Amino acid sequence: MTTPGEEMHALVERLYPLCRSITGDGVRATLDIVGEYIPLQVHEVPTGTRVLDWTVPQEWNIRDAYVADASGRRVVDFAASSLHVLGYSVPVAATLPLSELRGHLHTLPEHPSWVPYRTSYYTPEWGFCLAQETLDALPDGDYEVRIDSTLADGHLTYAEHVVPGEVADEVIVSCHVCHPSLANDNLAGVAVAVHLARELAERTPYHTYRFVFAPGTIGAITWLARNAERIDRVKHGLVLACAGDRGRLTYKRSRRGDAEIDRVMRYVLETSGRPHHIKEFTPYGYDERQYCSPGFDLGVGSLSRTPYAGYPEYHTSADNPDFVSPEAMEDTLAVCREAFAVLDRDRRYLNLSPYGEPQLGRRGLYDSLGGRSDAKQAQMAMLWVLSLSDGEHGLLDVAERAGLPFDTVADAADALCAAGLIKA
Repeated sequence: MTTPGEEMHALVERLYPLCRSITGDGVRATLDIVGEYIPLQVHEVPTGTRVLDWTVPQEWNIRDAYVADASGRRVVDFAASSLHVLGYSVPVAATLPLSELRGHLHTLPEHPSWVPYRTSYYTPEWGFCLAQETLDALPDGDYEVRIDSTLADGHLTYAEHVVPGEVADEVIVSCHVCHPSLANDNLAGVAVAVHLARELAERTPYHTYRFVFAPGTIGAITWLARNAERIDRVKHGLVLACAGDRGRLTYKRSRRGDAEIDRVMRYVLETSGRPHHIKEFTPYGYDERQYCSPGFDLGVGSLSRTPYAGYPEYHTSADNPDFVSPEAMEDTLAVCREAFAVLDRDRRYLNLSPYGEPQLGRRGLYDSLGGRSDAKQAQMAMLWVLSLSDGEHGLLDVAERAGLPFDTVADAADALCAAGLIKA
């Protein structure tokens, strides 16, 4: 029997070869595969559509690309890795001397065996990415250059998956699907999101959970532009990225800094004992900066392991399926699961018997604790919930102030509510 981590890693491996960009068939193929795991509503937004201050660009697709030497041998081959072509390269068919070709070649001299990831989304350009050691081995001479690509009016594609909850208030889980063969920087986040959605669908959560799979920046901006009239439903949010490397967990706060998701993530990470780091918000990074832009100001944070650009393999061919581990993805999934459990159970209650301590024994509440190994802790949780059920404090406030596990506090609230002593 496979573990959740192994299932997520298998999905990463399956998605890894696809050539993704901010538009095009690679995004659609990615969403087709994700759609085999969870139902998706796919949206196609035409080229030229105005989305806030941006415009949906032309769609880019690529069929083949290579650099071949005089013998016809492909010394750089798109078929070997989608990273070999500069993203959004315009079509080209030419024969060039190496001296002229060098201006279109991108390498990483500090990591001579790695291939970099480079793009040129909004400037007409073409180029190839290759290992420095490959470039160093090329003799002078003429080379055939071929990029069989198209830039034409088409669509930007994104998808949503919704897990209905007891209430219409939403939690957004967002991840980007625009990077080509990069396992940690986006595919691990996609895999964690897929598994999380499947877990949530096995029960009816309190909140409605909306999973957004969209190209970075322009995709999130498009989603916001098309959902502006219902944005007030979004109460919490989390951007998932770099979710599978072996580094410690990192949470980046929302722009607000004190949104409930910020408090919940800090609480879960601190009480779990996991190695972690909590970063303050900056307007640079992943799509949290779009959701947190001042006009929307949503309570959306970002969860990763090693943050973007924080590991040498970032945006290189070394960010491959071997770089991410099933155990790390499973740990990221567990933190999301624990955080959303707190979000779903955190409520403010009102004590219906606020004058003096109500008699818990007469209502059988103490008796109900008889078989619990944590009976004393559960009793204290009831007293703390009664004390702070003033309509101003939530259960997370109680857990933090009392130093008690959140689940124990939430169970106490359920018991007191059933006994008619508090109400939400």
